[in-house]
Amino acid sequence: MRRHESGAFHMTDLSRREALLLSAGALAFAPTLAAAQAALPTKWDLSELFPTDAAWTTERAALQADFKKLAAFKGRLGESGATLKAALQLVSDLNRRLGRFYIYASLMADEDQQVAANEEKRQIAVALAAELGEATAWMNPELLAAGREKILGFVDADPQMAKFRYGLADLFRQAPHILSVEGEALLAAASNPLNGPSQIRGLLVAADMPYPEVETSKGKIRLDPQGYGVLRASTVREERKLAMDGFFGTYKDYETTLGSAQSAHVQGHIFNAKARKFDASLEAALNGANIPTGVYKTLVAEANAGLPVLHRYFELRRRMLGLPDMHYYDIYPPVTKLERKFDLAESRRLSIEAFKPLGPEYVKLFTEASAQPWVHVYPQKGKRAGAYVNGSAYDVHPYMLLNHTDDYEGMSTYAHEWGHAMHTLLAMKAQPFELYGYATFTAEIASTVNEQLLVDHMLKGAKTRDEKLFYLDRLCELFRGTFYRQTMFAEFELAMHETAEAGQPLSGQRLTAMYLDLLKKYHGPKLTIDPAYATEWAYIQHFFFNFYVYQYATCVSASVFFADRVLTGGPKGRDAYLEVLRAGGSADPVDVIKKGGLDMTTPAPYRALVAKFGRTLDEMEKLLA
Repeated sequence: MRRHESGAFHMTDLSRREALLLSAGALAFAPTLAAAQAALPTKWDLSELFPTDAAWTTERAALQADFKKLAAFKGRLGESGATLKAALQLVSDLNRRLGRFYIYASLMADEDQQVAANEEKRQIAVALAAELGEATAWMNPELLAAGREKILGFVDADPQMAKFRYGLADLFRQAPHILSVEGEALLAAASNPLNGPSQIRGLLVAADMPYPEVETSKGKIRLDPQGYGVLRASTVREERKLAMDGFFGTYKDYETTLGSAQSAHVQGHIFNAKARKFDASLEAALNGANIPTGVYKTLVAEANAGLPVLHRYFELRRRMLGLPDMHYYDIYPPVTKLERKFDLAESRRLSIEAFKPLGPEYVKLFTEASAQPWVHVYPQKGKRAGAYVNGSAYDVHPYMLLNHTDDYEGMSTYAHEWGHAMHTLLAMKAQPFELYGYATFTAEIASTVNEQLLVDHMLKGAKTRDEKLFYLDRLCELFRGTFYRQTMFAEFELAMHETAEAGQPLSGQRLTAMYLDLLKKYHGPKLTIDPAYATEWAYIQHFFFNFYVYQYATCVSASVFFADRVLTGGPKGRDAYLEVLRAGGSADPVDVIKKGGLDMTTPAPYRALVAKFGRTLDEMEKLLA
């Protein structure tokens, strides 16, 4: 997904990371690029999921009936290999069908959020997923009780069960942190009240906070998150200051309440970590994907070591904006401009050219897939904002939501989202259903590799100094927003948890002071931070996730390595990268990336990004000189 107002890449829990296999014989691909360009579809066709709403409703009843079949295996998982295989296959098949069921409801709801019936469909799908969770809640404790030796012995004796081995081995890895049936049920029951702080914060920000209206050169703007996002990028400096003064001033008025909600949310993480016998919240959060905590701390340390390069970029921005000094409200206005337009067909054509270093197989698959009615392209009334690839339906194909604009940002978003779609297509062509779903830790690599390939291609064709500066600044903004800013968020998130774990209170005022210190450190001594803007922490909804944002920074770091390898490493470098994509979720994400030639537990990936950022600044400074 593309960055939204918090500076991150937005992801939804169920619609984000599970994409689809290109089923053999299921598609009628355009025979040539020219024919495909002539009439690209602009709306998705959901009939391949379910031909009618009635068929979707029928599947709901069929799934609920089949959930009941699971009870027949209760108490029998250790009985024999055949029984275990039948039980695991039933669960797999139900999850596969449920994914298709969910994606239909989710896409309909996002296409027009004004239609209450479609939102109700999504709620039904979420509730159905919870039903399946309840119906399978007994399985993990029973598998653990049967023991690793017996269960994996069954698997190793039957080649048809190989697809289940990684998931089962991972379950036994996590055994020390899995509770009894009663304990797991208690934690499941606690999940709803533990989500209370997030829900309260969401309602407060969306419904109750009175955002001010301000006069601008373009008329009145309401300083809600959308208005703030627009006005902070104004070319008029006084308007940018007005945006931050008004917006963060509103958050300051609710600092105490928002701080209380944030503190309660952190305490919920601490509760879960203790209940599952982890030493700290960070360890608990990273355990699911088996990410060493050293990865998180190395990322933070290396970002801190690379801050002089970021400070150098801010100074360059000051010069390009023609400002006597630099303030926090000066980091968002564009310093370069590109008049060129990129409609859908042009975005696709240039993406095809940019992706050629990825090889003929990738280009052919992209060319064919991007000509299909899988994408809802343009904004319309009631449509969800942003962009994403939604793909829980393994047997169909990816669906993508865009809100395309005919500028470079629109084209970059297009290339970015197709990176996600291509990642999932390649993974699902290579992996069975049980192993195709890759972790968030690898999820943003393919998308940001595509962004960098696009910049590289556009630079090669740039004819003027200003055009080259524009594309180089796109890279700088990728590094600033996705590496440094997300690492700053990650450092703040860790500081919050460590403060609470040490028994210290987390008031809104204390959180603001902690965040102000980080703002000053990351933005450097020459960029003025008004203390009033340090309530920004309350605006970042990702702080109500669970140690999530660091993965944006690790992914973009990995993407720098792989993009450079694709561009300079020849077929060997390209193929190593494509194997990372094809691996899907067949191994721990750190190991998947390591097989591609990059060790994320070392400082190397982060130092490589900082070095490329420095080289990009060198090029910009030469052009400006």
